[in-house]
Amino acid sequence: MALVREVYASKDKLGEVPVWDVAEQALYWVDIEGCLLRRLDHASGRVDEWTLPERICSFALREQGGLICALASGLVFFDPATGRIGWIARPEAHIARNRFNEGKCDRQGRFWVGSMDDRLSEHTGALYRVDADLTITQVETGIGISNSLVWSPDEKTFYFADTMDRAICAYDFDRETGGVSRKRLFASTKAPGSPDGSTIDAEGYLWNAEWDGWRLVRYAPDGLVDRVVELPVQKPTSCMFGGPDLKTLFVTSAIWDLTGEALAAQPMAGSLLAVELDVPGLPEPRFKG
Repeated sequence: MALVREVYASKDKLGEVPVWDVAEQALYWVDIEGCLLRRLDHASGRVDEWTLPERICSFALREQGGLICALASGLVFFDPATGRIGWIARPEAHIARNRFNEGKCDRQGRFWVGSMDDRLSEHTGALYRVDADLTITQVETGIGISNSLVWSPDEKTFYFADTMDRAICAYDFDRETGGVSRKRLFASTKAPGSPDGSTIDAEGYLWNAEWDGWRLVRYAPDGLVDRVVELPVQKPTSCMFGGPDLKTLFVTSAIWDLTGEALAAQPMAGSLLAVELDVPGLPEPRFKG
């Protein structure tokens, strides 16, 4: 049985999108509802944090320094060293009910980001690709809650989940053009859990944090469940491999709507957790723009 430890008692209402920086040996993650970006230095254990002007929903590290971020209303560059924010675009300014959500870079340095219905009821979201020249392309529509952006190690498959539909889908992926095709169901979940954020390991197995499911699930490339790691929190949100050997799986979590006895029963809710594994992950790519 995997040992789950608490790394940082952040008490995030909606902790999300952990990103391990190999160069810095540090983990970044956010509390979306707190408008907070955090950075944990692995060697010292020091945690720094920055407050953004609105909810920060996802981000990726940039090759030239700083971050590209999806705030609730649009895309920005953010420099943690200076606090400077530079706006890129608001692709969904015309859809008042939407906000941005999950985002990650592919290995060609393009930033992919999905949106969602902030009221958690309609399929008004979409998926976008941001190229290095900041060209923004809409890739998919009709999404409820965008999640689980992951690429297979050979870059032939792209995985993307709609949490509202309890489904993770797979697409054929063209690494040169960034095109996706041949959408099909990869895995689905049943109540109470729904697929939230994911990562990929070096063997090509997808690890998914199951919202309301109290667990992580490792899926084989054929979509079958390979392993389940039970967690002490009801609402794990995402996961990312890190540590010096990339064998520490960091897990973000949420307090969200937990109150009273439910919250008291899970004192690690909202914390940053970690599980040591026998398989490593892959370094997270940086945005080339």
